[in-house]
Amino acid sequence: MTKTLWLLLAAMCALPALAQNYPSRPIKLVVGFPPGGGVDINARLLAPKLSEYLGQQFVVDNKPGAGTNIANEFVAKAAPDGYTLLLTSPALAINMSLYSKLSFDTLRDFAPVSMFSESPNLLLVPATLPVANAKELVARAKSMPGKLNFSSAGPGTSQHLAGVLLMMRTGITAVHIPYKGSAPSLTALIAGEVDFSFANVTAVQGYIKAGRLRALAITAPKRDAQLPEVPTMKEAGIDGVEVSVWFGVFAPVATPKEIVQTLASAIQRPARDGDMRKRLHEQGAEPVGSTPEQFTRFMRDEIARWAEVVRVSGAKAD
Repeated sequence: MTKTLWLLLAAMCALPALAQNYPSRPIKLVVGFPPGGGVDINARLLAPKLSEYLGQQFVVDNKPGAGTNIANEFVAKAAPDGYTLLLTSPALAINMSLYSKLSFDTLRDFAPVSMFSESPNLLLVPATLPVANAKELVARAKSMPGKLNFSSAGPGTSQHLAGVLLMMRTGITAVHIPYKGSAPSLTALIAGEVDFSFANVTAVQGYIKAGRLRALAITAPKRDAQLPEVPTMKEAGIDGVEVSVWFGVFAPVATPKEIVQTLASAIQRPARDGDMRKRLHEQGAEPVGSTPEQFTRFMRDEIARWAEVVRVSGAKAD
């Protein structure tokens, strides 16, 4: 028997004891985006609460790049002991169909733990762009085909595909400019280097209130309580562009069920925590706190939904 196989068997035998004593050391919460975006903000809201509930430090570890696949692969290949977790967004579902070659499979290599929160995106333009609403943006794009551009947090992110959906639903054409995360995408938008973008409510409220960005519409069925003046996409005259962003925690697939349940129970607690609910609502997010079983079913549906969008749009990242 090889040394590697001996080590694997030894690790498997040790898992029951690990589950009983979990957690006994700090936990790494890996994020596939740079600091400052919606995923990172949610991670930094959740981490201290999990530290409080479970008695061990949760450390946010940003590993941006490759459309979140660097972080995804890192966690998929980590030891299944509950000490390396992934906090991510729809990118994990979208990448299954967006990339033709991945070193991991979302359903095979990850154990969904719990969805922490969800939040819609906003259609945004720089404050300097002379458009007051979504119809004016569409008219501007149609008057100069292929001349407008839009930024996203990277290929295959919900912001990217929201832009693709906007083009599909309105018949406009625009050039996609991908960045390595929401923060640099927003920096480019604020500077007027791109004409429009979709970004999560959580990450942009401050820029809107400061007058640096203009929100034209929200990609949700109803208006947001924090931005009641911003119409829905449907109210703005554009159907079929409803793209909410969820933020959830995953573990490597062989993580013991006891550890997954311990983590899920802790993530569910903020949904009942008045202070956390308030903080999430202030960020334009809604607490969820799903069970592992609910999150697993959701992920299967989410992968199928985005596969259809990618197929129709023809979008590819490699």
